[in-house]
Amino acid sequence: MRGLYLVTDRGLCGNRSLEDVAHQALAGGAVCIQLREKDVSTRFFVDEARKMKALTARFRVPLIINDRIDVALASGADGVHIGQDDMPYDEARRLMGSNAIIGLSVETWDDVVEAEALDVNYLGVSPVFETPTKTDTRGNWGFAGLARIKAYSRHPLVAIGGMNASNAKEAVMAGADCIAVVSAICAASDPLLVSLEINDIIQAALKKRAA
Repeated sequence: MRGLYLVTDRGLCGNRSLEDVAHQALAGGAVCIQLREKDVSTRFFVDEARKMKALTARFRVPLIINDRIDVALASGADGVHIGQDDMPYDEARRLMGSNAIIGLSVETWDDVVEAEALDVNYLGVSPVFETPTKTDTRGNWGFAGLARIKAYSRHPLVAIGGMNASNAKEAVMAGADCIAVVSAICAASDPLLVSLEINDIIQAALKKRAA
C-alpha cells in the first residue's frame, strides 16, 4: 500500500456527505480509506461502514476502521487502525484474522521499538506535525523523526498529522509510503482536485525515492 490515504472527518465535510468526499478522494487516486468516527452510535457507525465498504470495493481499495474492531467485523471492512490505548495488537489480530490489515499508531520511540516484534501491516507515524484533528498526542515527529523510523523499522510507514500538498513530497522522501490526509481533503472546496494534486505529488516522490 503506497500512495494517498484518506482519513475521514465528518465534521469537516460541511454540506457534503462523507460518501461523496470519499468517492472524490477515490476518484483522485486514494489507495485506502480509513473511516474515523468519534461521536456516533455503534449502529450508525456500522451502517456508515457498510456503505463505505460498498464504495471502496468498487474501486478495489481497502476500508480501514479506526479503533473499533466490532464495527470492522460487523461491516466486513478490510482492517482496523489501532492506537496505543486501544485493544492490544495480539488480541486485535486474533479477532480480525490473519488476512486483515492492521495498522498501529506510534507516538514514541518505545512504540516503534515494540512494534518491530509485531506483524502489523503498517505503522501510523502520528503526528508528523501538530494538527487540530488529533489533540491527544505526545509531541510530533517531524521529517527527521520519520526518517529515523524508516531507517529502523521493517514496516511500511503511513505519515499522518498536518499532511497536505505542501509537505507530502518531503514526507515521502523522509520515508513515508503513504500520506494520510484529513482536513486538506475533507474540508476542501474541491476534494477531487486536491486528491489528484496530492496523489500526483506522492507518486512522483515515490518514483524519485526509488530511483
